[in-house]
Amino acid sequence: MPVFSYQALNVSGEKVSGTLTAGSRSELLEAIGRQGLRPVSVKEIGAEEAPAGVGIRRRLFSRTAGSQTGVEAFTRQLANLLAAGVPLSRSLDIVTRETSAADVRQQWNTIRNDIKGGLSFATALSKWPRSFPPVYVAIVRAGETGGFLNLALEQIADFRAREHDLKGRVKAALVYPVLLAGLAGVVLIFLMTYFIPRFSAIFSEFGGSLPWLTRLIMNLSRWLVGHGLILAAAAVAGIISLRRALATETGQRVLERTVLKLPGIGTVVARFALVRFSRMLGTLLGAGVPLVLALNVAREAIGNRTLSDAVTRAVENVKSGSSLAMGLASSERLFPPSVVEMVAVAEESGNLNKELIRLATSYENDLDRQLRMLVSVIEPVLLFLTAGIVGTVVIGMLLPVFTLQDLIR
Repeated sequence: MPVFSYQALNVSGEKVSGTLTAGSRSELLEAIGRQGLRPVSVKEIGAEEAPAGVGIRRRLFSRTAGSQTGVEAFTRQLANLLAAGVPLSRSLDIVTRETSAADVRQQWNTIRNDIKGGLSFATALSKWPRSFPPVYVAIVRAGETGGFLNLALEQIADFRAREHDLKGRVKAALVYPVLLAGLAGVVLIFLMTYFIPRFSAIFSEFGGSLPWLTRLIMNLSRWLVGHGLILAAAAVAGIISLRRALATETGQRVLERTVLKLPGIGTVVARFALVRFSRMLGTLLGAGVPLVLALNVAREAIGNRTLSDAVTRAVENVKSGSSLAMGLASSERLFPPSVVEMVAVAEESGNLNKELIRLATSYENDLDRQLRMLVSVIEPVLLFLTAGIVGTVVIGMLLPVFTLQDLIR
């Protein structure tokens, strides 16, 4: 594969240079962009000799290796080794040797070889975006620059563990409601397409005036039976179109704005982003990272473009000489007035890093309570909604039975 040398500007406007292996110039530019750099010049300097199939294997590993659990274990173990004073190269040797999965061991071994070849740890990780997303790489780069790589890796491991636990709790809590909703959908389809049409034939033989609810359900059933294939095709086309739309930045932003406006759910999403941002920013500032660089890295930890835009505006305000509190005040959705006020006081007292970590801990506990309450509310709401829909259909079809004698006459 070709080897390129490049020069680029980092988030602070400083010029950096390095070498990368990429399949093409466009792949190289994408790799540089994922590191948060703006390319200035790119030059091909040679080709990396490798056995046939290495490139294919690397692409395969980038898709399959480094699962959530594997990356978390890798991060945690590496952080412990670095905290104990073991050099990075030797730490990677140890982690690679103790990895049992062959494909994961190959991935860690490639990262180790890249570092021994002169690449920074962050650059080596950026070659595996499926395992190490941009925020992971950004935090590692900040840790390398500030000399607190072990602390950065510990924070990453903690973040991933919290997020994994949070998602696990949400999924576990929603298993029963989702199964209930799916079962209700199957029952409704059976009633509307099989059961009700046969009742309709019986009622039509008796004549007479049927209750309005029964007539409504029968008309809806006839419409569904007559247009079932069209509805199914429209549903499939809608799902495909939605997935394509969500694959674009515009579609993702629309979805994020919609979720933020949902009662309850929007607040939970915003608070989760606040927790991630505050903890990361506090950790970086405590390690001596400059405010602007720390803000740019913490912004990547938010994981929501709409909310990240608020931090982008805050960064611009800080660069212009404004205080951090004034910059954050422009987005009340992400930073409530109480948070802005506490940040302002912490800036004046010089305890900003400690206050941000305290805020993150406090809001994390509050977020956990909100999440439990939200999940506990969703379950009975879905239950009552499902029972209400199915019950309405059943009652509507049973109403004529009570007046069957009048219909026969």
